[in-house]
Amino acid sequence: MIKQGFSEREISKNIKELDVKTLFKIYKETKDGDIRRELIERHLYIAEILSKKYANRGIEYDDIYQVASMGLILAVDRFDVDKGFEFSSFATPTIIGEIKKYFRDKGWTIRVPRRIQELSKKINNSKVVLSQKLQRAPTVEDIALYLNCTKEEVLEAMEASKVYTPQSLDLTYDSNNDDKDVNLAELIGEEDIYFNRIENEDFVKRAMEKLNDVEKKIFIDRYFNKKTQVVIAESLGISQMTVSRIEKKVIAKFKKELEKTLN
Repeated sequence: MIKQGFSEREISKNIKELDVKTLFKIYKETKDGDIRRELIERHLYIAEILSKKYANRGIEYDDIYQVASMGLILAVDRFDVDKGFEFSSFATPTIIGEIKKYFRDKGWTIRVPRRIQELSKKINNSKVVLSQKLQRAPTVEDIALYLNCTKEEVLEAMEASKVYTPQSLDLTYDSNNDDKDVNLAELIGEEDIYFNRIENEDFVKRAMEKLNDVEKKIFIDRYFNKKTQVVIAESLGISQMTVSRIEKKVIAKFKKELEKTLN
């Protein structure tokens, strides 16, 4: 059943030509499957970016990407375009939530062999015993001799045990001067580039919806394929001056779209 003026012709129109906002409005009223698939496909880049952020943490990238994609589907189904939010801003925390939940369900992000876990416990106990016996902090060699194992096995277990004992962000380090120590949180705190990438890609995709086919080709060739105006002009069969004029027009459209985003 078609609601609020969305005609069969509107929905059957080439979906690829419709902007995201229009697609969400139509989907909200019709729950059309083709519209839903198009919205998911257009925003898979968000799932890809966030999956890469959580890669190399003990779980296969493909598994993380699958979970992120499921989070994206949930976001598409729950998004209300009439509230005025950008979809990427709504989808990002939804996807991250699904990924984190998956990590919690999987348990430890790094699987440590049973023998290493057991040796790690023995090392911790031996440190207490040897510290009292030797009246100093035991060395790796002391521990290996006490446990009747090799130094390499001790070092391996000590390194592996770090995944079970996360360091506090309040931990401080000597800054090599008399002023103050350095806090661990200050060393690892940084702006998350992944969120900026999502916002930037979202902006570019939205701005490109305002361009015609020639403008899109010139924009992509100039700023992604790094081609000169002369080369582009030859491929399109137009003058270099025309390419320059169209490029300036494209930049103006992007500036206008940026002003709308900031306001």
